[in-house]
Amino acid sequence: MKEFTHLGFNNWVQTRQIAVIQVPGSAPAVRFIQEARQRNVLVDVTQGRKTKTILVLVSGQIVLSALTPDTIIGRVENGTRQANKSQDPES
Repeated sequence: MKEFTHLGFNNWVQTRQIAVIQVPGSAPAVRFIQEARQRNVLVDVTQGRKTKTILVLVSGQIVLSALTPDTIIGRVENGTRQANKSQDPES
C-alpha cells in the first residue's frame, strides 16, 4: 500500500490512517464538521475552496479536502495497485 495519499495543494495523509471517506452534502455532515472544529480535531486542506470530501482518520481527526471522493479513492487504489505490482516478483 502507498504510504501517503495526496489530498491536493501539496497536502498528504498517511493512507492507512484513513478510516472513512464521506461526502459533505447533508445537514448531519455540516454538524459533524462544526463539532470537529469545536473539539480542535479539524484539519482543513481545501485552501479556501469548496469542501468535497470529509476524511475521518483512525486518530479521530477530521480532514476536509477540495478533491472529490472518487479522486481520493482512485489515488488510494492506484497506490495500492502500484505497491502490489512492485512486490510481485514477476513484474
